[in-house]
This record gives sequence, C-alpha cells and structure tokens, in this order.
Amino acid sequence: MAEASWQVQLFQRSIKKKDKVRLLQKNLCLKPEDKILDLGCAQGLISYLLQQKGGFWIHADLDYQNLLTARVLLQRNLVQTDSSQLPFLSASFDQVFCLDYLEHVEEDEMCLAEINRILTSQGRLVLAVPQTGSFFLLHRVKPLLGIKLSDYGHKREGYRLSQLQAMLAHHGFEIEKHASFAKFFSELIELLLNFIYMKILSPRKKVQLRDGHIRPMSAKEFDQQKKSFQLYSLVYPLLWGLSRLDKLLFWLKGYSLIIWAKKISSPENQQK
Repeated sequence: MAEASWQVQLFQRSIKKKDKVRLLQKNLCLKPEDKILDLGCAQGLISYLLQQKGGFWIHADLDYQNLLTARVLLQRNLVQTDSSQLPFLSASFDQVFCLDYLEHVEEDEMCLAEINRILTSQGRLVLAVPQTGSFFLLHRVKPLLGIKLSDYGHKREGYRLSQLQAMLAHHGFEIEKHASFAKFFSELIELLLNFIYMKILSPRKKVQLRDGHIRPMSAKEFDQQKKSFQLYSLVYPLLWGLSRLDKLLFWLKGYSLIIWAKKISSPENQQK
C-alpha cells in the first residue's frame, strides 16, 4: 500500500485540524451540481477531504508555493488570486469555504464583499477564524514565548463573534449557526507544538508564506523532520487524550470559531 501524502500524515496526527474537519463534515450539505470555492486552500488538505463529499471545487490561494504543494493532492482547478479582487464572475458559486484565511487578509472587509459578489442569491458561506476576547488567556502567552502574529501570517489576532455578526450583516450575510472548538487543552498543546517547531526544530526558516511557518509546509520540510515526527507519533495518543479534557470545560468558548452563513442580499441591493 502506498504511503499517505505528507499532508495526510500530518492530519492523522493533528488535534485542532481533526476537530475542525469533524465539525465541517458533520454540517456539510453539498449537492452534486454545486460549484464550490475553497478560498485560502493552503496546502490542500481540507479541500482534499471535503471534495470527496461531492460538488465541483475550485481551490484558490494567494501563495503560489501553497498551490504547488496542494497540486499533489488536488491535481486540478487551482487558482492563484488576491482575495480583494477575485477573478470569478458574479453569482458563479453556490458555496464558499473560507477556512482560517480571513485573519491573514489585510482587507478583510473587501474579501467578504467579494465573497458576496461571487455567490449566487441562495449561496452559503462557511467561515472559520481564530476567536479572540478578554478570556482567551493563551493569546497573551504567545508573546512571552517570542511568538508573533507574523509567525502565523496573521494580520490580526482573531475575531469576536459579535464583530463577525456585524461584518457579515454589513456585507449581506445572515448567520445560520456557529460553533467553536479547540478549548484550553487543545490550544495549549497546539501552541507548544508550534513553539517547538518554530524555535527548536526549524528556527531559521526565511520563506514567508501567507499562512506563516508554524509546521512543515512542504514534502521536503516534512522529510527533514521525519525523525521528529516519528517521536511525536509515539506521544500523540497521550496528547490526543489530554486534548479531550476540553469536554470538561463546557462553559468556555473555543479558540477557533466556525460560522455557517447564507447570503440574503447583494451590496447593490443594500444601497437601494
């Protein structure tokens, strides 16, 4: 049996990404004829998993290097684009997935306006972002570890739900439901893994990608960390078990937020 791609191998030993995919798949509603844009496809893993459920997918990202890496998994329909001016006709997509991308975009309002433009009148948006607020203490820990927003490629720490509600309403969307995941234990483990990779295993990376450099970003980098990954795989069951302690924190919000929204108006209609 052929070895799984490096992206899939990382996913199989992930914590937050597994929880994110589980939530997305649980709420996935695709028709075979749906045209779907994954805006900010990164290295292609999420697109690869979700497109198996149906629909015609286009995969877009700002970084050409990301697209080259994603092509191994996705093979076709990859587009390099700036989110402030998407190269698609108006009303050309039934759904847009914008997963962990908006926080990387300088002009996030313009990005939402463009998503509205390219969606059909009954179109849907699935949006995933980091969640922020006064009680998200681990956000305060990162600077103490020497980790900056730029290490993640972020333009901002994240969003509050109330902030996104206002932004989405301004751009013609109505939130249908939302869910958070990655509470304290999952986020703490993720933070420590990012710290180990950035500061110990790979401290000299100079290539600046749209989504930072907090983990291996190519097959070459993954191969360079093969021994470290094997060691990590040995302790992964323990880390996974610790992350499940999040379930005890039922009163807390997660550090990651997913929103399912529908388009209810177009900008030109709002101006009338």
